[in-house]
Amino acid sequence: MKYSLAPYIISRPWLASFFKPVASWYTNAAGYRQLGLRYDDLIEEENDVAQKALKRLSAKESYERIYRIRRAVQCSYQHKLLPKDQWVNQQTDARYLQPIMDQVNTEFNEKEELDAMAVIRKH
Repeated sequence: MKYSLAPYIISRPWLASFFKPVASWYTNAAGYRQLGLRYDDLIEEENDVAQKALKRLSAKESYERIYRIRRAVQCSYQHKLLPKDQWVNQQTDARYLQPIMDQVNTEFNEKEELDAMAVIRKH
């Protein structure tokens, strides 16, 4: 179960206006956008939910994801950043994998509930 303060912060405008610059600074300081990566490119692929979600990506999205990761690895090897016009900005850093992962996680939970269901026979 995930715990997050985000709903609490978003529901209070004064608190959201305080944390917005801090969140933007932190995102830029992380450096993944300067390598051309999107947030969902950083998700670990070693769990079943991520594997199933990656299989459900369209061919175009899958190719673009692999290209972004390979380009970032190449930049990392060379100790260089991409040119500023190729950086990922806030508008293009949309979540593309998380909605699919949420759907897969829901399906896994439903399957576990159905598998754990006890059948009672009435005589």
